[in-house]
Amino acid sequence: MAMIVPRWEWRTFGTHFGVAETRFAELTPGAVQESDELYFLGGTGGNVKVRDDLMDIKVLREVDENGLERWEPVMKQAFPLPAADAAKVFASVGLPTPRLARDAYTLDQFVGELVAPSGVLRPVKVHKRRVRYTVGGCVSELSDVRADGRASRTIAIEAEDASAVLSAVALVGLGGYINTNYALGLRALLDDAPERYAVIDVGTNSVKLHVGERGAGGTWDTIVDGAELTRLGEGLEKTGEITPEAAERTTSAIADMVGKARRNGVRAIIAVGTAGLRIARNSGAVLDAIQARTGLLIEVIPGEEEARLAYLAVKAGLRMPEGTLVVFDTGGGSTQFTFGTDARVDERFSVEVGAARYTERFGLAGTVTPDVLREALGVIADDLERIEGRPQPDALVAMGGAVTNIAAVKHGLATYDPNIVHGTVLDRAEIERQIEMYRTSDAAHRRTIVGLQPKRAEVILAGACIVRTVMDKLGQGSLTVSDRGLRHGVLAERFGN
Repeated sequence: MAMIVPRWEWRTFGTHFGVAETRFAELTPGAVQESDELYFLGGTGGNVKVRDDLMDIKVLREVDENGLERWEPVMKQAFPLPAADAAKVFASVGLPTPRLARDAYTLDQFVGELVAPSGVLRPVKVHKRRVRYTVGGCVSELSDVRADGRASRTIAIEAEDASAVLSAVALVGLGGYINTNYALGLRALLDDAPERYAVIDVGTNSVKLHVGERGAGGTWDTIVDGAELTRLGEGLEKTGEITPEAAERTTSAIADMVGKARRNGVRAIIAVGTAGLRIARNSGAVLDAIQARTGLLIEVIPGEEEARLAYLAVKAGLRMPEGTLVVFDTGGGSTQFTFGTDARVDERFSVEVGAARYTERFGLAGTVTPDVLREALGVIADDLERIEGRPQPDALVAMGGAVTNIAAVKHGLATYDPNIVHGTVLDRAEIERQIEMYRTSDAAHRRTIVGLQPKRAEVILAGACIVRTVMDKLGQGSLTVSDRGLRHGVLAERFGN
């Protein structure tokens, strides 16, 4: 066999690849190849197949800290296969060599006399249509695969330089995908493993994890959906920086969520950061520390993009009447607004109006006087001047921790149920009732309120004030709650509808 230099390889399997579909469509395709191959699945450490009537073996030599794999070709041998080479097939996947009764084996003899009796190696017929591209100096392939009647697609990127592979993966928008070699990908396909993806939303108050499974017809089923209040923005209003304690709480929560996502068999994890990470002077150092501990690269998205993705989540998750629609997502450090008509987005923007900011500024974590509340409401109204004087929309939808907690309190949910919260209608009277309840309660008493997450006790009053002010500015007597937030919009955008 001619000398072939080992390459670092990266690969993923799936039916849709979100933004990567667009990136590849913009590239100039190279050679197109179709082939019928026979894979032998089983054991560990080797990739064994027959292509072009040659026994083709690659052995895994190294896995780096980023999960890239360095594979070395060790055999391309024609049939009849000498007995010594037949033994190497089993050795390459860590299996004992069966008794060899022949000096050489045809393919049929190899399968019938050695593979089938082993009960371990599994022959799988695979048809491939491979389209080759060049991405960032790396060889890349986008392939349609059919194995024993089951269809999938796979993207591969490889080069001698590991850093070039990582850069190319990021360039096509697949940075959060988990490297899955051919043997593992085929096994998952044949075993009907679910196609699951995870999104982690790193906000100013909380970190949220959503794991979705692609169902029939491209619909999404929720496997995991949860949040951990880490108060990343604690002290940010005063110092302009994320404190070490807040960074540690957030990093620990993200590490736990990455572990949970992987245990649920996800194919990719995408993480996005919002206002707190946009604002903080030391966000770069915090992001580096999170990546060093979790391996996760967090993409800090602009406020306008956050607003667009929130609108996408609402349109995918709520049946709203036709007409003009305003969606707002209020968090700890900012509020995102999207103005649209039916499915069309007309305008989107973000304002620095967040619950953590006003909680610190006006001491809203505990009981306050009516005068303090009026002052806070006045400042919030001033800070929301950008939505002043606009036409009254046909519908208003709110999302975020403040409004979902208000809905849970309305329903008296001792255990949060997203199916009950999602679609809840909150009127002005209910918002006013809860504002007064929180105004006259300290944080300890708020934690006893059924439906309110204990860790949100300090910021809920400010959040409710923001919600009420938005309703006033837009002339709405009620709003609809969406439990589907930024994470759901990212799921639909990055992994396909």
